[in-house]
Amino acid sequence: MAANRTLVCVVAHPDDDAHAVAGSVALHAQEADFRFVLVHATYGELGDIREGFPATRETLAAVRQAEDEAAWRALGREPDRHEWLGLPDGGVASLPFDEVVAMVEQILVEEQPAVVSTFGPDGISNHPDHVTIGAATDAAFARVRSRGGSGLQRLVHSAIPQSVFERWNQRRAELGLFQFDPTQVYHLRGVPDEQIGLIVDCRAVAGRVGDGLREHRSQHHVMSDDPENLEQWDKRIKDEWHVVAWPPSAPGAPMLTDLFEGLA
Repeated sequence: MAANRTLVCVVAHPDDDAHAVAGSVALHAQEADFRFVLVHATYGELGDIREGFPATRETLAAVRQAEDEAAWRALGREPDRHEWLGLPDGGVASLPFDEVVAMVEQILVEEQPAVVSTFGPDGISNHPDHVTIGAATDAAFARVRSRGGSGLQRLVHSAIPQSVFERWNQRRAELGLFQFDPTQVYHLRGVPDEQIGLIVDCRAVAGRVGDGLREHRSQHHVMSDDPENLEQWDKRIKDEWHVVAWPPSAPGAPMLTDLFEGLA
C-alpha cells in the first residue's frame, strides 16, 4: 500500500498559509505522491490597505485571493485543491461553531489526509479568526478520526517557540522598533519551547518561500518593518515550528523534522 502523503492546511486569511507550511510544501513539491490541500476560511477583506495601494475595501478580497494564488505559483507548487470557505473576515468567531466545524469536516472526510495543519489555541497572534478556525479544525479532525479510515495520522499547530519570540523582541528593541506584547490581540506570541515537537529546516528552500511571501503585496507593510528590503525576507526564513497536537508525544520523544516523519 502506498504511503499517505496528503497535507491539509487550514488557515484564516490569505498569507497565513505562507507562514504556516510554505517551507514544508517547497521541500516536498517535486514528490509524485505529495498532495497539498489548502483551506482558507476568509478572503481577508478587512485587511489593512496602506496609502497608495491600488485596492479598495470592495476589491481587497479579490486582490488578496489573487495574491495568494500567485504566491504558490511563485513558490513553485500550487495546491492540488484550494478551498475558500468565504466566511466573514473578522467574524469567524461569531458564526455557529458547529457549522464551521462541519465545513472543515467535509474536506477532511473527502481527503483523508495524513497530516492536518492549523492554528493552536494561541492563534499565533490571538486573532479571533485564527483561534476559531484552529479550534474548528481540531474538532473536525477528532470527529473524522473517531470514525476510522486511512488518514488523520497527525495534527499540528503552527507556533513560535518562546525563546525565538523573545529573541525577536530583543532584536526589535535594539533596532528601536515596537515590541510585540502577547497580552494584546493581534500581537505575536510564543509557546513554551517544550511544546514544540516538530521543527522543519527550511534553509534549502528559503528563496522560494521568500518568492511566495513577496507576492502578498497588499500586506507587505503588515508582514515586514522594512518591506522594500527584499534580502531580509529570505534571511529570516530558516525554520518552521509546530506543536504536535495529535498523537500525544511520549516523554523524551525526539524532535520531528518533517511533517510526514514516522507516519505509515
